[in-house]
Amino acid sequence: MNNTMDQSRRRLFNRRAQQAIRPPWSRTDIEFTDICTRCNLCIEACETAIIFRGDGGFPEVNFSQAECTFCTKCVSACKEPLFNDPQQEPWQLRAVIDNSCLALSGIWCQACKDACDARAITFTPAIGCAPQPAIMLDSCTGCGACVSPCPSQSISITSKEPR
Repeated sequence: MNNTMDQSRRRLFNRRAQQAIRPPWSRTDIEFTDICTRCNLCIEACETAIIFRGDGGFPEVNFSQAECTFCTKCVSACKEPLFNDPQQEPWQLRAVIDNSCLALSGIWCQACKDACDARAITFTPAIGCAPQPAIMLDSCTGCGACVSPCPSQSISITSKEPR
């Protein structure tokens, strides 16, 4: 009888849990899934409906349709000690533009810049090509407003800190 365990299958689930974007102000010093009761109160309270029932029924954030307005309704709705003080930074997330960006391919597009209230996305004019995008990480709030308007789905929201 073979008692070896397929470690790659076990890591699959760990990797997915780490990639999940939790609601803003979620504490990082705890294992979210150990304390969250999956009551859906934060999902119901979210004014832009970006919080959804993710893997295992735990709340996750999806920026494909809207952004986080940092309204704090998810924090107020939760009865568990899952959240930090809303006066603190909401999370350690930032926008990242990948190589499929239309502007990087020479096509004039600034949809992400137009959607960014924080003005964290700038475009530098360049001779002979479309203006090139840059994200000012100090200004980016990770709200996700730039994600859904991008016609080439070139923007993702990721952790500022390596996992």
